[in-house]
Amino acid sequence: MPIQLQQLSFSYETVPVLQRLSITLPDTGAVCLFGPSGCGKTTLLRLLAGLERPQEGRITGLSGRRIAMVFQEDRLLPWKTAADNIALLLHGEDARARALAALDAVGLADVADELPAALSGGMKRRVAIARAMAMDADCLLLDEPFSGLDRENWLPIAARLRALSK
Repeated sequence: MPIQLQQLSFSYETVPVLQRLSITLPDTGAVCLFGPSGCGKTTLLRLLAGLERPQEGRITGLSGRRIAMVFQEDRLLPWKTAADNIALLLHGEDARARALAALDAVGLADVADELPAALSGGMKRRVAIARAMAMDADCLLLDEPFSGLDRENWLPIAARLRALSK
């Protein structure tokens, strides 16, 4: 079932961000949103993730789907290792193994036991991406996922994300 946004409106206090937006997103695949800063991309992702509620209109097609999000900020817990920041959101006895596999997928297997303070900005970003990838979500929402990453790091991650979207 496709995801449908119907006449969606949202404002922050008196500042309208989205006004009567209607769009149908495919059930599978990847969709990229491009636009200038402040045009509502992050707000739209927050609405899709259920972190905000539309003030008008509705969103359908997400009920029952597992959603994972990479925010603009890495949002890592400073007292947890890279692996523990990922495993914290996973269920089952294999949570640590899945966290380690996710770190390996983004080229960070060697920093699994490091705290975020010991990681560069790009490494923290990759841990945040690995966390979302490890969740085995039905829908990945990525807000500027490659900011702070150089080409040699984001290209293989983009390829992996593309493979997940098929």
